[in-house]
Amino acid sequence: MQLHGIHHLTAVSADAPGNHDFYTRVLGMRLVKKTVNQDDTSAYHLFYADGIASPGSDLTFFDWPAPPERRGTGSIVRTALRVSGEAALRAWAKRLEAAGVRAGPLGEFDGRLRIEFEDPEGQRLTLLDDGGAGEAHPWAKSPVPAAEQIRGLGPITISVPDLRRSEPFLTEVLQMRRGRAYRTGDTQPVEVQVFEMGEGGPAAELHVRVEPHLPRATPGAGGVHHVAFRVRDEEYGYWVDRYTKLGLRSSGPVDRFWFRSLYVREPSGILYELATDGPGFATDEPMDRLGETLSLPPFLEPQRAAIERGLKPL
Repeated sequence: MQLHGIHHLTAVSADAPGNHDFYTRVLGMRLVKKTVNQDDTSAYHLFYADGIASPGSDLTFFDWPAPPERRGTGSIVRTALRVSGEAALRAWAKRLEAAGVRAGPLGEFDGRLRIEFEDPEGQRLTLLDDGGAGEAHPWAKSPVPAAEQIRGLGPITISVPDLRRSEPFLTEVLQMRRGRAYRTGDTQPVEVQVFEMGEGGPAAELHVRVEPHLPRATPGAGGVHHVAFRVRDEEYGYWVDRYTKLGLRSSGPVDRFWFRSLYVREPSGILYELATDGPGFATDEPMDRLGETLSLPPFLEPQRAAIERGLKPL
């Protein structure tokens, strides 16, 4: 049994209206679910994805009034957004410049073309050429032309202080494969180890930077809360049982209504989630109306009026 790639990544924003503007207008992603954090209903949980809310395309945000993240190790440090081809990346370089977004140059790194940049709150992002592998589901209403739209997530990069503690969790517990390694940085080179899932490729890679010299990260706006890996619906029970048999301190089964989840922290403190592909975001809304109104799971519907009063308009 193996994981099948990146499912979603959840980050933190202290500015929901600004966040919504940047990810829909500048990056052209579709808001596919406007809901709340199920454990803190005072906060939005916003899901941006491709045209049909495909698993593996969701970049999501909790809206918390937090100070900026203090960067460091023991954290998720960069999220790649996949596009297809050098022409698309060159168009993105112009688009980001026109939007006033400071971005690095288009260059090749680890064998792939990319552009690195940050959102207005310091969220570290990369636009990466995935070679056009796999299906694409552009959003017809995006301000970005279909051929240039973001196709999905991956790779995700984390920072750990000690690979000797983190690697066994990835390979023995989560059953990822250790793949290639590379080094990055000029003044203080960093070793990066690539771990692969499923069929591999950028949509199914976790890149692990080994940085014992850094302080521990402090969570905050512009940082990442957790990363989720894909499991098929019928495989979910296997992973619940596996965590139990291994004696892991996990969340146990969690039903998020649109998918089922299972959470655990790896030895460096990074939160990993396993998430099923289904039932999907069209469970309670028509596909052509996703994200247009506040969507709540059934167990929160009795609190809708109070929840809506506590949320600021987007």
